[in-house]
Amino acid sequence: MPHKTYNTPKRKCVVKTRLTEDERRAFEDKCAALSMSQSEYIRQAVFYSRISPVIRVTAHSEEMLTAISSLVAQYGKIGSNLNQIARYLNEYGAPYNALSSEVRAAVSDLAALKFEVLKVIGEAYGNDQAYQL
Repeated sequence: MPHKTYNTPKRKCVVKTRLTEDERRAFEDKCAALSMSQSEYIRQAVFYSRISPVIRVTAHSEEMLTAISSLVAQYGKIGSNLNQIARYLNEYGAPYNALSSEVRAAVSDLAALKFEVLKVIGEAYGNDQAYQL
């Protein structure tokens, strides 16, 4: 009888971890409930599960949130100043139109940067805290 071949990649690397007895039993129960080998369960968990980091709020992270909040507020003030400059340049017409459009582009870039900062902070600290900035 010929040897049966499988269309699976050759896996040579081994990953190990330690579990408590309770964790091991729970892991084996999950594998059995899904009719899945331990190796396949771990591969599925590693490559297809979403990992949510646990953020612990410390004095340092509170200071960082305060600093970022101040930075975002400064972005808003800078944007307001740029809008006032652009409005003033628009009042004086043709000689300043090119400069006015550059100022408006800077305002747009600043707004995009502000929202990018908020997005990154929201992902790192949780959206509830980011929206409070």
